[in-house]
Amino acid sequence: MTILPDPASLVNEDRADGSIYNNAALYDMEMDSIFKRNWIWVAHRSDLPEPGSFITTFIGQHPVIVSRDRKGELHVLLNRCRHRGATVCEHKSGKTASFVCPYHGWAYGQDGALRAVPQPKGYGESLDKSKLPLVSLKVAEYNGMIFATFNQDIMPLDEWLGPAKIWIDLFMKQGAGWPVKTMGEHKFTFPGNWKIQLENTTDAYHFPIVHKSFLDSVDNETQNIFDFVEGDGFVEDLGNGHSVMVMIPELIDLEENLDAPVPERFQELADVLSKDYPPEKVRQIVRAVGGSGFNLNLYPNVACSMAFFRVLRPLAVDQTEIRHIAIGMDGGPDIANEVRLRLHEHFQGPMGFGTPDDSEAWDRVQRGALAGYNIDILLNRGLDHEAKRESGNLFSDVTAETGMRAAYKQWLVDLTCETAAEEAAQ
Repeated sequence: MTILPDPASLVNEDRADGSIYNNAALYDMEMDSIFKRNWIWVAHRSDLPEPGSFITTFIGQHPVIVSRDRKGELHVLLNRCRHRGATVCEHKSGKTASFVCPYHGWAYGQDGALRAVPQPKGYGESLDKSKLPLVSLKVAEYNGMIFATFNQDIMPLDEWLGPAKIWIDLFMKQGAGWPVKTMGEHKFTFPGNWKIQLENTTDAYHFPIVHKSFLDSVDNETQNIFDFVEGDGFVEDLGNGHSVMVMIPELIDLEENLDAPVPERFQELADVLSKDYPPEKVRQIVRAVGGSGFNLNLYPNVACSMAFFRVLRPLAVDQTEIRHIAIGMDGGPDIANEVRLRLHEHFQGPMGFGTPDDSEAWDRVQRGALAGYNIDILLNRGLDHEAKRESGNLFSDVTAETGMRAAYKQWLVDLTCETAAEEAAQ
């Protein structure tokens, strides 16, 4: 019998044991207690624009279909035929009236209901199609963000998001008055544990070191914007594992300070937009193109990261898939969306500066964590920052590891519940 680790012995307020990245039994616990019991981000509303639209994705290691039925209702369905277990859809996205298993031809509606079975006489009276739909998960949406869960007893999505909703609303102002839409993605894997990437999204401490090559590639104006480590930024725990890291406070709300001059690097874009839009709308679009000044971590698998969605999927204890999803303005000017894509490619794209540098760092953490035993991972940076902010002092430290502590606090709650359930079952 596999001996389950005690999560409480591995993580405390300001440090964690290095084995959290490489313990296979712990990883199995996480897949059940975190990725099956929490709300997991699966799609953006723009991925399912009309009835019949669908995408395929994963919740943890479970393949799912996210679909919109003919009435416009959302469904998240396990991608597994109820007959012999084959996947019923292998397309990444599309539009369909039904999902048909290629093995024996069982056909399911957009809502997962079993509609037809070839040669039904072979079952006699034993087949009741109404009792064999695709397994349906609980689904909910907030401001275009679609989440699903195996846990039918989970708190409502609004409650689970809590204060993070305010930051989602701010992030979506990148539509500049139009809805936000997804515009393609860059997907890759790295040889490391999923929590290493979870930590990275609210880690400003590494930015001037790991991303020096990026900073050297941009103009002085952009360098000044990204010189935020000594600035007035901050990190906050938003509850339930969520956190926000504000790097550029003046870009929290993109609809504020629209009277500010257009940055020089966007002046050419502003000149083109001025042919079709009034000055205030031009400034709103330009500010949206530059992205928000914060990273929002939504535990456990998605981040609204300045100007894109970052989605993680655990593949194994030492293997993680990352999707960087570009976003733009649905109905906005093509030229503005093109500029956003070029900015995205500069940092997040496969030939960009940020992704390769981050991936190298994550790889090194995974390999280094295998050296020695009982050596802690430190999570103690900025503890005084939290104490001062809680006392009403607006003390700022964007390099504080508050976001990591927030995630591990919820991680410990999730896994402690799992351990208690295992002990009760024995």
